[in-house]
Formats: sequence, C-alpha cells, structure tokens
Amino acid sequence: MQIETAIYWITEREAIRKRREAGDVQPWTKDPILNSFRFCNVRREDDAVTRYIAANWRAPHADNPNLWFAMAVARFINWPATLHELGFPETWDRDHFKTVLTARMQRGEKAFGPAYVIPNGGSSKPKVDYLADNILHRLWQAREHMSPRPGISLASYCARLMDFNGVGAFMAAQVIADLKYVGPLRLAPDWISFVISGPGSRRGLNRIMGRTVDSPWTESAWQTAFRRFEASIRPELERIGLADLHCQDLQNCLCEIDKFLRGRSGEGKPKRRFVPTKAAQEKIE
Repeated sequence: MQIETAIYWITEREAIRKRREAGDVQPWTKDPILNSFRFCNVRREDDAVTRYIAANWRAPHADNPNLWFAMAVARFINWPATLHELGFPETWDRDHFKTVLTARMQRGEKAFGPAYVIPNGGSSKPKVDYLADNILHRLWQAREHMSPRPGISLASYCARLMDFNGVGAFMAAQVIADLKYVGPLRLAPDWISFVISGPGSRRGLNRIMGRTVDSPWTESAWQTAFRRFEASIRPELERIGLADLHCQDLQNCLCEIDKFLRGRSGEGKPKRRFVPTKAAQEKIE
C-alpha cells in the first residue's frame, strides 16, 4: 500500500495552499506536476468554488429548510458567476433558471463549471432544460420529503438523494459535502466516516493498493479497501497536523492522487493546467 505517495501529495498540496494564501511568490512548489496543473485542495472547503458557495449561499441561509435544494442547484451549476446571477433560490423559479443560463450561453459566457460532468440521461433536450425539468424541478416537488431531519445519517440522506433519476452517487455526495457543515447534518453520526466512491477515487485507490489502475470495484469492496487505507494513513495524518480530515476529503484526495500519478508516470497529463486567478471568481463583478 503506497501510503508514502498519498502523504506526499497531501503534505505538498496543503503546503502550496498555505504558501499561496500567505502571499508568497511563485513557484509554491518544486514539484513539476503540482506546479503546472490544477489540483483540488486537500480540504474541499478550501476550494474556491466551495468558498463562494459557503460564503454567499450556505452561511447566510443556514437555517433555510430548503438549503438542501439550493446546494443541489449550486453543485449542478458549480460556477460562481452563474450562481451570482441566479441568486439564492428561496423558491424554485424554473423559467428564471432557464432564462439566466440560456442567456449566459448565448452571450458566450460560461454557465457551468468544468469540474463535474452532468449526464442528460439519454435525453435529446438541451442540457439546461434537462437539468431544470428532469432533475431540479422533481427535487423541488419532493421538498417536504427531501429536507433532512435531525438524527439522519449522511449515508441515509445520500440514498434518499440517489432515489432521483439524474442524481447519481457522485453528485449526491457533493451535495452532502456542502450540507454537512450546517444543521441537522452537522450532527450526523457518520459525519467523519461517510464516504462513497467516484470514478477518480476508484482509480486512485487502485493505485494506492497496487492494483491495475482500471481494475473494477463493487462499492462494497471499495469501501472495505478504503477502510484499510484510512486506518493505515490516519497516524500519518495526525503526524502532519491533519488528524481531523474527514473521509469525504480523503476520498477526494484519492481522486487528485490519481491525476498526480498519471502525470508523474507519463500515462497522460491532468486535463487542466494551473493558471493563477483571484481565487477563481472569489470576486464577482
């Protein structure tokens, strides 16, 4: 098990964040892969889009019973300028949603963030219409059932989200990763331990475990292997001051480690080069 590789990436990526936020001049690392390509932070809460969502949608509306829906909107869009133009969805206005996103695309402006791929379920509808009609509208119609209640586990709420066509495991986990920082999910019994695999973390765990990178996993087998990985890496995380890292962040690190090792081994380069910005739209004009 390549724990040393995982700790190297986690340590160096966190050091890059700290150097950058301290105002140090580039380069923030001597590692050529980390210096050249874009990688998520060790903690998802430190990523620029998450910071925007947390500051502008989550924190001001932490007590809103429909915050769960807003977080779904936020993650399906995943682009601060679009979210700024939409405004926090106190209620669901399907026409407004379609108008804003369609207008942005007609102006040649980005409507969706590049990090997540949104499938259209085989529909011939435009992406905006499919998302509004087939996913978000149906979620809103079920809002009484979908609002999380005290005592619910993250795993149970994830399963509830995944009951909807178009909300797969990956997107459900993204919504939970935002919601878990406010009540009632802040008190979920599996707040630290909850995790669900995604394509990148399956490849990443294969690499860490010494398996062929595209070896298939069942979710049960991946969970078992992940717990072994977690148990092995926890003492090292404590040593480097990251003992509080929850499992969703650790799972995300596996995804980034997959990209890092792919670049380092020459299998291929990560898709997105790193271009310094003002924290990726922290300032919205």
